Amino acid sequence: MVTNNQTQTKLKLSIQVSLDGLSFCILDTNQEEYIFFKKLSFERQLDPVKILQKIDREYKNEKELQQNIGEISLIFDNSLYTLVPSKLFLEDQASNYLKFNTRILKTDFIAHDEINPAGAVCVYIPYANIINYFFDKYGEFEYKHSISVLLDYLLKKEKSNSPAVYLYNKSGSYDLVVIEDGKLVFCNSFQYETPEDFLYYLLFTAEQLNLDPEKFNLRLFGNISEESDLYQLAYTYIKNISFSEFNTKNTFRKPEEKQRAEGEFVLLNSF
Repeated sequence: MVTNNQTQTKLKLSIQVSLDGLSFCILDTNQEEYIFFKKLSFERQLDPVKILQKIDREYKNEKELQQNIGEISLIFDNSLYTLVPSKLFLEDQASNYLKFNTRILKTDFIAHDEINPAGAVCVYIPYANIINYFFDKYGEFEYKHSISVLLDYLLKKEKSNSPAVYLYNKSGSYDLVVIEDGKLVFCNSFQYETPEDFLYYLLFTAEQLNLDPEKFNLRLFGNISEESDLYQLAYTYIKNISFSEFNTKNTFRKPEEKQRAEGEFVLLNSF
């Protein structure tokens, strides 16, 4: 990480960018407090040009974002990624890893994150126009794919010998991660429209990995609760379901922002 601010480095800003929304969070590292959180949800998915317009509008209208920021982290949350074993990764072949599951344009910029606990590299397509916007504003900064942040955390946390299935639910999609003996067994992202879609991808994955729905532990987090139709349907087939609590050491200066930030696990753990 290289920042362009040497006079005030206590404030860190993290921004998560997806096609259907934006999230902003500022951490005061001295006080270990999240002093600002804001989430924007779009009515429909937008292209990177329109998303950048939304970002620029927030910077013009939101005073909290106009503070002197010490460090910035940008997170891209999209399905334009793939995982490659570190031993097999060649940077000059990055586009070849992606072409099997993602349409690549000649103008696309391809990036990669090393996920050391997984022994893997996440190869993905970020939005170059948004990177350039923040580079012009802050100078050099760090950016990652959301799955890199998620896997890094889970693999450092999970040491159980039995298979642990983590489902991180978002808005109309979820990341599904399976860890056994402290090693990554499976990772993929699925989009869904109905609770039945939600359940299908989960059970299909379990079947492919020979996981018995009566036995494996499913750990839910993100945008999901026991009252949701998603949970109710999943519980019909999977009995060992729990909700994982991923509390950070940092607190919220404004209690109302803590409630609004529930489910924003990746954003809050990206600092």
